Amino acid sequence: MTVWLASLALLAAAYLLGATPTGYWAGRLVKGVDIRELGSKSTGATNALRTLGVGPGLIVLTVDILKGVAAVLLARALYHGLSGLPTVTPTALQTWTPWGICLAGLAVLLGHARSIWLGFTGGKSAATGLGVLLAISWPVGLGAAAVFIVVVAAFRIVSLGSMLAAVTAIALVCGLEHPLAYRLLVIAGGVYVIARHRANIQRLLAGTEPRLGGDSALNVRQHSRGS
Repeated sequence: MTVWLASLALLAAAYLLGATPTGYWAGRLVKGVDIRELGSKSTGATNALRTLGVGPGLIVLTVDILKGVAAVLLARALYHGLSGLPTVTPTALQTWTPWGICLAGLAVLLGHARSIWLGFTGGKSAATGLGVLLAISWPVGLGAAAVFIVVVAAFRIVSLGSMLAAVTAIALVCGLEHPLAYRLLVIAGGVYVIARHRANIQRLLAGTEPRLGGDSALNVRQHSRGS
């Protein structure tokens, strides 16, 4: 019962951690705008970078990655703390820990995409997903990050880099030795991230997906003056 209750508390904490509206706050503080009304209308790092500028965008990116890392570290700390309780057996902890980390990872992704503070809107979970990857398996996380950087550098399309990074993460986690729970987490998280990019996929196929370095920042300045 203790493990079950602790796991439920962990899910709630991970969701609320992910739901922290970093991009929304950045828009309000930096430009005095609601980022959900600009660009792709996402509160994620890509839209923040495109509409708020490089500095705020990088801050949002960093914080969103750290949210994913923090959720996994919180899960590990929680189950490690339970090991000292007489009612919790080592076998139960060994079984629950990877699955608890898996659920915490999914919860932080859901929180980022469906924030309770923003009427269940949010970002596309790519940066937060990268944080989860880095925390559960740094080779998978670094591999996905490398693909993202190469694709964005070559094509200047962040959404394409995010989706190809998700595919890379799935391939790596299945090809390397990892617990089943971690593999399912990465597969489910990767599919979720790609599904969140449905509109981007349509724009990519139509050849209208925005590239980095466009005029969105100018549009934000004009929006700010007109507000």
